[in-house]
Amino acid sequence: MTPLRIGNASGFYGDRFDALREMLTGGELDVVTGDYLAELTMLILGRDRLKDPEGGYARTFLRQLEECLGLAHERGVRIVANAGGLNPAGLAARTRELADRLGLPVRVAHVEGDDLTRAHPGSLAAHAYLGGFGIAACLREGADVVVTGRVTDAALVTGPAAAHFGWSPTDHDRLAGAVVAGHVLECGTQATGGNYAFFAEGGHDLRRPGFPLAELHEDGTAVITKHPGTGGFVDLGTVTAQLLYETQGARYAGPDVTTRLDTVRLTQDGPDRVRISGTRGEPPPPTLKVGLNRLGGFRNEVAFVLTGLDIEAKAALVREQLEPALAKIAEVRWDLVRTDRPDAGTEETASALLRLVVRDTDQESVGRVLSGAAVELALASYPGFHVLAPPGKGSPYGVFEEVYVPHGAVDHVAVLYDGRRIPVAPAQETAVLDDVPRPPLPEPFAEGPVVRAPLGLLIGARSGDKGGNANVGVWARTDEAWRWLAHTLTVDRLRELLPETAQLNISRHDLPHLRALNFVVEGILGEGVAAQHRFDPQAKALGEWLRSRHLDIPEALL
Repeated sequence: MTPLRIGNASGFYGDRFDALREMLTGGELDVVTGDYLAELTMLILGRDRLKDPEGGYARTFLRQLEECLGLAHERGVRIVANAGGLNPAGLAARTRELADRLGLPVRVAHVEGDDLTRAHPGSLAAHAYLGGFGIAACLREGADVVVTGRVTDAALVTGPAAAHFGWSPTDHDRLAGAVVAGHVLECGTQATGGNYAFFAEGGHDLRRPGFPLAELHEDGTAVITKHPGTGGFVDLGTVTAQLLYETQGARYAGPDVTTRLDTVRLTQDGPDRVRISGTRGEPPPPTLKVGLNRLGGFRNEVAFVLTGLDIEAKAALVREQLEPALAKIAEVRWDLVRTDRPDAGTEETASALLRLVVRDTDQESVGRVLSGAAVELALASYPGFHVLAPPGKGSPYGVFEEVYVPHGAVDHVAVLYDGRRIPVAPAQETAVLDDVPRPPLPEPFAEGPVVRAPLGLLIGARSGDKGGNANVGVWARTDEAWRWLAHTLTVDRLRELLPETAQLNISRHDLPHLRALNFVVEGILGEGVAAQHRFDPQAKALGEWLRSRHLDIPEALL
């Protein structure tokens, strides 16, 4: 059987607008997917729906279809996207109206059942992460376009694959292979050189990376590649980096299958081609993840610019002056960011930032009260007083939580273009999720002369958010470097290198086939990205901070 060619044209709501056209015109495809949803996006769409009950979906998707729906129909490419957000039925209706206006005989279906908001009072949006079999049912019944709400990112690939190859819910190894391919595709150009640790090597043109595609085979193996002539590149490193992104243990749980990431093997299959094989799957866990988004209160911030001498004394004065205004605020956080340099050649490089962030359920206390107190210091505080921008009236912030419900708690339904509704049965075979026994480590790298140097000269990394947690995946590019990494980068060493994590729970997961370690840092992001708990609220650069830290590295490895 010929492989199923699945391409990706969106990694988030706001990704490159022209990507859908680029994917449809750049080479052969059978299916093009679009991932528009993230935890923060669901909150944004929830607030949109408060203003307009008919909204709640990614409006960009409709504008893209206006340009490209005819092209997709002409080329026989099916479109599968989770752009339905909180209102997949509404987006499906708008897509049908668009097709009629364009005179295109396009069959549009959608998937329902993820919305559990009514069952969780107080939440702005509560949505279960559905699997791919609702999408598969729509495609098997002839849909040309399928829009969904909250499905797992990988479901955009497992659904078309299950429909095309006739897989059943118990084809765990095949489904797991599709999950891995879907996970590599889901973030778009992160698989083709975007946000890549070793971007400066190799002379690749990264100004406009092409979007990735997977050639998926009936046995669940896949080749990750991109259209000929597009920017960026695909190699073992770019695929490894994306495989580690926003994952946790060796068992990667989903509604269709639990994927054993410790079984995945990657091989270079030619220029810009990486083969994924060996992936094993297990029955999914007995529960589905539900993402709860609610408004947590109001937030405000102000950054005081401290220039020249006596930086710490200036910071202390501001803190003392604002203490009365902050006394009744629920959460107050000060951070002194020492960006200043001695004897600096510019005023900016002579300056540090004192950042104040406040949160409370009362908008007045973090808004007008704080703003008035800060502005009143303009002529009464430290020399050179000024701020990057005056504080505003306080803006609402969101909180993300995850809970779990049995598979049977959702009514997973494929709603076809002709109005028929096909129920999607919950997983009948499940298994409780346990940690994988730690695999044996390789022999330690031989002792010898060492050089004090940044870890990133040797090791790649990629990090990201999982609710209030963050993951940091690191990998070695050679067997010798892996032998050193596996024994050197312990949990305790990670805490030393990243002092912000010192008091947090950290787990380490070993993935020897990928020469990789995956660390999960619990609670570093507070109540999730929408709460903006820290300077880097999605932990996107946590891995790069780790790579910049210095330690003793064997000279023979550099």
